[in-house]
Amino acid sequence: MEIIQHPWPDPFQPPITIDYPPLQLESSFSFDTRSSEDDSGSNKRSKSRTREFFPGESLRLYVCGITPYDATHLGHAATYLTFDLINRYLRASGSEVNFVENITDIDEPLLERAQRDGVSWEGLAQEETELFMQDMTALRIFAPRWFVPATQVMELVDQAITQMKSKGYVYSVENDLYFRVNDFLINLPISEAEAIEIFSQRGGDPHRMGKEHPLDPVLWLANKENEPGWESSHGFGRPGWHIECAVISLRYLLGPTFIEGDRTRETLIDIQGGGSDLIFPHHFMSAAQVTSITNQNFAHAYVHTGMIGLDGEKMSKSKGNLVFVSQSLKDGIDPMVIRYALMKSHYSTDRMWDQNLLNQATVEIARIRSVLARIEVAPSSSLVHTIIQSLSLNLDTPGAIGAINEWVIASENGETGGSVGEVARALDSLLGLAL
Repeated sequence: MEIIQHPWPDPFQPPITIDYPPLQLESSFSFDTRSSEDDSGSNKRSKSRTREFFPGESLRLYVCGITPYDATHLGHAATYLTFDLINRYLRASGSEVNFVENITDIDEPLLERAQRDGVSWEGLAQEETELFMQDMTALRIFAPRWFVPATQVMELVDQAITQMKSKGYVYSVENDLYFRVNDFLINLPISEAEAIEIFSQRGGDPHRMGKEHPLDPVLWLANKENEPGWESSHGFGRPGWHIECAVISLRYLLGPTFIEGDRTRETLIDIQGGGSDLIFPHHFMSAAQVTSITNQNFAHAYVHTGMIGLDGEKMSKSKGNLVFVSQSLKDGIDPMVIRYALMKSHYSTDRMWDQNLLNQATVEIARIRSVLARIEVAPSSSLVHTIIQSLSLNLDTPGAIGAINEWVIASENGETGGSVGEVARALDSLLGLAL
């Protein structure tokens, strides 16, 4: 797979000329290597979980992408929709957003699925990535500026590990290289005991003999028989999961001199995002490794989306209850209904998907479309203001949707004085609803 600029066409975003308040987002955790004894104003600000992003800024956004061994499911859709809403708000308010997303196109689940199905892992990754791009296009998700497969950054990984070695952060167990995480454990978002348990469930090997600390993650795996590998100054093998995202985010948001960091900024990037299952270990470890490379804090905000369940149960591959976007579209479900239904709950909460939610969203979208087909509608300026205000407060989409439905009822009851075009443009620009 190749690195792709603007991998799918961006939807048109109608301009909404209005004064935008700063976008406030809640950071899932804080990762700040400065001493707790530092009483500077900047360190005091880091204690709060609320992060503000002001109109007109130049911002760096990194979102963890898919491991392309299966089709896009609703959990993926909810995550990428969330960061699309962030992207839309920032762009609408006049900010320039450099948005980068990776593809984890070399990982155990991909290799296992390819072996099970008797296909090449490269072909499977290409096929599922193309399907993902089609799904994102249908859901009107803004494309990243750079869409970067992990297999295309091996030289960057090599450079980064060499830099980390020079600072004493790397040691070997047999022929594998590990990262010394001990210096950063003060930033753990959970207890160490809980971290060890989760680490063992999410790709870590806390009980491997020879490791200095149970939470030390692998940086470079020596090649195993029948697995792909790459030449490097650290031997023939492949990288660990966390270092891939660390170098992709740095190289494609900071530029080719990423190892030097960016001393003009307090943090290297503005937003690191993904699902809540990535908080630990992935985003914590990526932040630690970035800091070990650059001596700077990684992200201003770590933003995470809740998990999606189905009919009261956790949605997972092992349960066989994943709802795939592509299949839903084939079944005739309107992509705007999917988008709307996912926005009815707050992005950060775990929530359920079921037929009742889908039916309700279908009815509400039909009513909105019906009102938008009228000549006379209820006053619209206050609705647009409420949508913007709701989104500015940590993406309060339930508040925005509640205001929209109140406006629909008012219009159905005969209130006038509003502009259909004003509402349609706001729904399209800010919520991605082309109705």
